[in-house]
Amino acid sequence: MKISDFQTKDVINIVDGKKLGQVSDLELDLRQGRIDAIVVPTSTRLFGMFGGGNDVIIPWRNIVKIGTDVVLVRLDDAKVTYRLEDGDQHLAR
Repeated sequence: MKISDFQTKDVINIVDGKKLGQVSDLELDLRQGRIDAIVVPTSTRLFGMFGGGNDVIIPWRNIVKIGTDVVLVRLDDAKVTYRLEDGDQHLAR
Protein backbone atom coordinates (compact mmCIF):
# COMPACT_ATOMS: atom_id res chain seq x y z
CA MET A 1 0.00 0.00 0.00
CA LYS A 2 1.28 3.48 -0.90
CA ILE A 3 0.78 6.70 1.06
CA SER A 4 -1.32 7.98 -1.84
CA ASP A 5 -3.70 5.05 -1.18
CA PHE A 6 -4.12 6.25 2.42
CA GLN A 7 -4.72 9.85 1.38
CA THR A 8 -7.89 8.98 -0.52
CA LYS A 9 -9.54 7.19 2.42
CA ASP A 10 -11.86 8.77 4.97
CA VAL A 11 -10.91 8.22 8.61
CA ILE A 12 -13.88 7.30 10.81
CA ASN A 13 -13.84 7.03 14.60
CA ILE A 14 -15.85 3.94 15.59
CA VAL A 15 -16.36 5.29 19.13
CA ASP A 16 -18.70 8.08 18.02
CA GLY A 17 -19.11 7.50 14.27
CA LYS A 18 -17.55 10.85 13.34
CA LYS A 19 -15.60 11.39 10.16
CA LEU A 20 -12.24 12.83 11.19
CA GLY A 21 -11.03 13.67 7.68
CA GLN A 22 -8.50 12.08 5.36
CA VAL A 23 -4.94 10.98 6.03
CA SER A 24 -2.49 13.76 5.23
CA ASP A 25 0.74 12.22 6.48
CA LEU A 26 2.34 9.27 8.21
CA GLU A 27 4.73 9.24 11.15
CA LEU A 28 7.44 6.66 10.61
CA ASP A 29 9.86 4.86 12.90
CA LEU A 30 12.80 4.51 10.55
CA ARG A 31 14.84 2.40 12.98
CA GLN A 32 12.08 -0.19 13.32
CA GLY A 33 10.89 0.21 9.72
CA ARG A 34 7.24 0.72 10.64
CA ILE A 35 4.43 3.27 10.65
CA ASP A 36 3.91 4.78 14.12
CA ALA A 37 0.86 6.93 13.39
CA ILE A 38 -1.36 8.48 10.77
CA VAL A 39 -1.92 12.24 10.71
CA VAL A 40 -5.33 13.75 9.95
CA PRO A 41 -5.76 17.54 9.66
CA THR A 42 -8.68 19.01 11.60
CA SER A 43 -11.63 20.34 9.66
CA THR A 44 -10.67 23.99 10.21
CA ARG A 45 -8.11 23.77 7.44
CA LEU A 46 -9.06 24.47 3.84
CA PHE A 47 -7.67 21.90 1.42
CA GLY A 48 -5.20 20.89 4.13
CA MET A 49 -3.20 24.08 3.67
CA PHE A 50 -5.01 27.28 4.54
CA GLY A 51 -6.24 28.45 7.89
CA GLY A 52 -5.35 27.56 11.39
CA GLY A 53 -5.82 24.15 12.74
CA ASN A 54 -4.21 21.21 14.31
CA ASP A 55 -3.39 17.75 13.11
CA VAL A 56 -4.86 14.77 14.91
CA ILE A 57 -2.17 12.13 15.43
CA ILE A 58 -3.64 8.64 15.51
CA PRO A 59 -1.29 5.91 16.75
CA TRP A 60 -1.09 2.85 14.51
CA ARG A 61 -2.35 0.67 17.39
CA ASN A 62 -5.66 2.60 17.26
CA ILE A 63 -6.38 1.56 13.68
CA VAL A 64 -9.09 -1.08 13.75
CA LYS A 65 -9.52 -1.78 10.02
CA ILE A 66 -8.25 -0.43 6.71
CA GLY A 67 -10.95 -0.89 4.10
CA THR A 68 -11.28 -0.03 0.44
CA ASP A 69 -12.76 3.41 1.14
CA VAL A 70 -12.24 4.08 4.84
CA VAL A 71 -9.85 3.68 7.76
CA LEU A 72 -11.68 2.78 10.96
CA VAL A 73 -10.00 3.98 14.15
CA ARG A 74 -10.81 3.79 17.85
CA LEU A 75 -10.17 7.17 19.46
CA ASP A 76 -11.15 8.14 22.98
CA ASP A 77 -11.38 11.95 23.18
CA ALA A 78 -9.44 11.91 26.43
CA LYS A 79 -6.41 10.42 24.70
CA VAL A 80 -6.27 12.34 21.41
CA THR A 81 -2.92 13.92 20.56
CA TYR A 82 -2.83 17.06 18.44
CA ARG A 83 0.10 18.52 16.57
CA LEU A 84 -0.18 22.30 16.52
CA GLU A 85 1.01 24.47 13.66
CA ASP A 86 4.22 25.21 15.57
CA GLY A 87 5.03 21.49 15.51
CA ASP A 88 4.47 20.89 19.23
CA GLN A 89 2.37 17.90 20.25
CA HIS A 90 -0.29 18.23 22.93
CA LEU A 91 -2.51 15.65 24.60
CA ALA A 92 -6.13 16.79 24.78
CA ARG A 93 -7.85 16.42 28.14
